[in-house]
Amino acid sequence: MATLIPSIGTSAFDSTGERRLAERLEQKLDADYLLWHNVPIGPKQTYPDFVVLHPRHGLLVLETKDWHLETIRHATRQYWTILSSGQPKVVINPLAQARHCAIQVVNALERDPQLVQAGGPHQGKLAFPWGHGVVFTRITRKQFDAAGLGETIAANYVICKDEMEESADPEAFQERLWNMFAHRFGGAMSLPQLDRVRWIMFPQVRVQTTGDLFDDSDADAELPDIMRVMDIQQEQLARSLGDGHRVIHGVAGSGKTMILGYRAEYLAKAHTATSKPILILCYNEPLAVKLQSVMEAKGLSDKVHARHFHKWCRDQLKAYNLLPTAKMDTDKLMELNRPGN
Repeated sequence: MATLIPSIGTSAFDSTGERRLAERLEQKLDADYLLWHNVPIGPKQTYPDFVVLHPRHGLLVLETKDWHLETIRHATRQYWTILSSGQPKVVINPLAQARHCAIQVVNALERDPQLVQAGGPHQGKLAFPWGHGVVFTRITRKQFDAAGLGETIAANYVICKDEMEESADPEAFQERLWNMFAHRFGGAMSLPQLDRVRWIMFPQVRVQTTGDLFDDSDADAELPDIMRVMDIQQEQLARSLGDGHRVIHGVAGSGKTMILGYRAEYLAKAHTATSKPILILCYNEPLAVKLQSVMEAKGLSDKVHARHFHKWCRDQLKAYNLLPTAKMDTDKLMELNRPGN
């Protein structure tokens, strides 16, 4: 079974069809597949419906449409006219939408010399395959063909409703995904390359120290030689926290602090004009200093405050004029030393 991030119980799906596809991808794909649903990717932080990553098969971006056939009024290779709330609406061709998102990510990955081919006819291109495709969760293949939609989207770039049923053969389902890879040159990804791909695609999972900071908005900035990222289990936990209170247990070095920092950053980005700052309290003073420096480097120091617990307590007492005085301490000691106490 593939790894889905966030986990299926905490993902916010836009439609029942999207959730059904998530279930099929998780169930039908092998354990070495990684899946991301509705997670911002790349320097421009676009939101594809699904990203599929496999060490041997490469990178795939999927756009999901939960449209009925009657929803589609007109279709061309560039634009489609659909009914939205009973009114015609012109949208970009779903395959072009998926390709646009994939191209942005590929362009970012090709900046890394360690992710491109060093020679040959495809020099400078990604060292592994990549592709894009569309999933119609409410249109069968028979309907797709009868409506002539194959003239606007090549059949191999599409998975239809009847091809993603629970009864679908896993090998046939995976093969439909592989057929979406138009760019098949390159080989398998190594584990270091896989980490570099995740570092570039998902800035939120970067493990940063003071000297590691990188500005994604600077197209000329040199990529670091070493890219540290959360492991897959840490990322899945961080992205699957959901709302409410959570208690995270783990041994030293298991990544609890990384998950805390990710959560604070996530909440800060959901900050509104009426939101109060996020407070991180640490019993470890060096940790508080480190977290605060990371938040400052990310431009979040006004939204996230990392404080040493005892210093924060003293500041509260001082703010409310409750700090004990020397005379108060003496009177308290005398009271305690009286006979009978």
